Amino acid sequence: MVKGGKRLCGEVTVSGAKNAVVAVIPAAILVDGVCVVENVPNIKDVRVIVTILENMGAVAEFTDATTLTIDCRHVQKQTEPDALMRKMRASYYLLGALLGRFHSAKVTMPGGCCFGTRPIDQHIKGFEALGATVRQDSDVIVAEAERLVGTSIYLDTVSVGSTINIMLAAVLAEGVTVIENAAKEPHIVDLANFLNAMGANIKGAGTDAIKIKGVKRLSGGTYSIIPDQIEAGTFMVAAAATGGNVLVKNVIPKHMESISAKLVEIGAKVIEYDDSIRVEGSETLSPVNIKTQPYPGFPTDMQPQIVTLLSVANGISLVREGVWDNRFQYVGELLRMGANIRVDGKTAFVTGVDHLQGAPVRATDLRGGAGMVIAGLMAHGTTEITDVEHIDRGYEDLETKFKQLGADIHREND
Repeated sequence: MVKGGKRLCGEVTVSGAKNAVVAVIPAAILVDGVCVVENVPNIKDVRVIVTILENMGAVAEFTDATTLTIDCRHVQKQTEPDALMRKMRASYYLLGALLGRFHSAKVTMPGGCCFGTRPIDQHIKGFEALGATVRQDSDVIVAEAERLVGTSIYLDTVSVGSTINIMLAAVLAEGVTVIENAAKEPHIVDLANFLNAMGANIKGAGTDAIKIKGVKRLSGGTYSIIPDQIEAGTFMVAAAATGGNVLVKNVIPKHMESISAKLVEIGAKVIEYDDSIRVEGSETLSPVNIKTQPYPGFPTDMQPQIVTLLSVANGISLVREGVWDNRFQYVGELLRMGANIRVDGKTAFVTGVDHLQGAPVRATDLRGGAGMVIAGLMAHGTTEITDVEHIDRGYEDLETKFKQLGADIHREND
């Protein structure tokens, strides 16, 4: 439940990156030792992937609120996939990790938010190039190999998931693997840094070409997850949307450049520090054109939040979705609040209105849910948001952090 009309002011600390940690935790399967992972966010997707590993024989324990110790030395080769895999998108990273360790993997097709098809053809292309055979039995993907041998793999499209999965499969493979046309997202760099900290030999993460020299063994170690780019962006947009003044702490400003640039164009004041960013809202919001793209472009995971802000800008904005087929499902909920948005295929035409009006809405997906929270903070009156389990997949204590900034928001037990 959100009562709008309050300016957000104060400081908020961003948690560890959801998109990084859901790749790092499966990567622990490859490690012949104990991994200590710091700055782990307390989110639903983390709890699900940890439970999957525990069901396979891993020993996992939170030694404090943000530090996870994982020992996968006694993980057993799977005979059947865990049903929990259907609950999250990132479960497909288990394919690369299990294939890399056991030369055999059985994983269900990814679950999580449904806003378009999730083809894994580039993942399969990579596995087959390394020497695996891959088949699909109903919704289960089976990958097997006698041995994995490094090679050069060119991705037909820039794909975060396939870049990560091929990295995982190649770390312990024989010889050298080169991934060309690789994705460059910060969480790909973070995964490579984690694997290197455990003894891998990966170079070029964050560029178009990643070179992986196979090693015999990964040993244990300690690693800290990067701050969450999307959580930071969500608070930045919320500050601008409420005309507030918020210092967003524990961020890497370089990761935020595309978001900061659009907020400045819209009219907000953005001040960067070493590891924090201050956002001050403006009385007048200008329309902008945005196309979501792979990093370093504007992230698709920030599209619902920025569209929500633009729904009260002074003019018409064009927002083009360049990653997913159907990411505008949340728009119907904004229309219930009085927004004027027309969607044509992968483009939204957003005509700014004077204000949004509180209404009953639902979180259609993780980032769409964040958009609804921002809409509620901006709106006149009260907004009731249902299906908030989507939000819990990727945001740690979102309502608590907003309360600390002065928002009138609370969670009601169902």
